[in-house]
Parts: sequence; structure tokens; C-alpha cells
Amino acid sequence: MGIIRQGILGGFRKKTGSVVGAYWRNLDVIRGLPRVSNKPATQAQINQRFKFGLVTGFLARIGGIIDLGFGSGNGSTSPMNEAVSYHLREAITGVAPNFTIDYTKLKMNRGKLLLANAIEVAVTIAARIDFIWLNTVPDGKYKDATDRANVMVYNPVKDSFVVLQGAAARSALGYNLLLPGDYSGDEVHAYISFSSVVKKKLVSDTYYVGEFLVL
Repeated sequence: MGIIRQGILGGFRKKTGSVVGAYWRNLDVIRGLPRVSNKPATQAQINQRFKFGLVTGFLARIGGIIDLGFGSGNGSTSPMNEAVSYHLREAITGVAPNFTIDYTKLKMNRGKLLLANAIEVAVTIAARIDFIWLNTVPDGKYKDATDRANVMVYNPVKDSFVVLQGAAARSALGYNLLLPGDYSGDEVHAYISFSSVVKKKLVSDTYYVGEFLVL
């Protein structure tokens, strides 16, 4: 039985007839009950389910930095939902059933904050990657010297991430990221984004720096 809590024009909760009322992201919503189907899934449906599981399982491990800010930030959908949508659309490669993530398209953040200039990575010390950038653009609405760099490394061999939010201020012009010792000899993918400390949820797009051999 559905319960109307705010009068006849208000939203309702729980099931009534063939619909379910709920309160979701500051909105009263009504959902239809799912229909049971005896039809076997098509190959396209099977492929989509596999892609969805691949993306959600992969992104779940970096959920903390995705929640920092991803996409529109208008509150109508969560950062993780926007991240899943983007990666399903842009970051799946391969032919069924051998779908994989395109690491060059992987993003931890997407937003309007400006990236730094001339972002590079140097690998000169064992189990360490040095992120380097410039800060030549004047501060403005979408850029401040106090913005924080977020760095991430993915190791396909170990299937593991090293992620550090707010690693260094934009004005620091670099950050030396220590990696696990057993990363030495592995090829890894490096990423960087920036987040504002002045305005909550204001982040930059993710910049894919490249693939590097860890010493």
C-alpha cells in the first residue's frame, strides 16, 4: 500500500497497484514495476550487460576520486552514474566477448576547471613517477594557483591503481608519486586532473599523460 505523506498533491512512498513511489535526489518519482519476460536475451543485450559489468566493476575501485566531481554536477545524477555513462559510450574497446577498457580514454574526473600547461611525466627513480606541469595562465573563474592536482596510475599487469587526491597545489609545478616496489618493470598508465579548493565539485577534465615503464 502506498502512503501519501504530504496531502493529496504530495508524493507517495511504497507500492500501489502497478507503480512504486519513491523520493530520489530531492524529487518525488514514480516507477513502474518491472515486467517479467520469458524471452531469451539477445546478443546485443548480452553484450551491453557485459560492458556494464566491466565498467562498473572497474570504476568502483576509484569511486572516491570520481565522487570528487564528474560531469555536469547539477545534482540530477550522481558522479558515478555520469562516469559509467561516459565510459560505456567512449571507453570500451574490443569485439564481443573480448571487451576491455581503452586506458587512453579512462577518466577520473570531467569538468570545467582548466588543466595545467605542458603536463609531462618523468621516470628517473625506481618505483616513482614524477608529474610535471607549468602554471602560466593567469588566475580566473576556472583556474587558481591553489587548485590541487589529483594523480592516478593504473597498472594493467597487476590490475591495480595508485590514486592520490589533492597531491599538490597547482603552483607547486609537480609531484613525485611513489609506487609499490613490485611495479618495477611494469608498463603503467598515468593520469592527472585538478580540483578547486575555492569551489566545491569544480574539477578539470582528466589528462591522459601516457604509458610509461616503471624503473
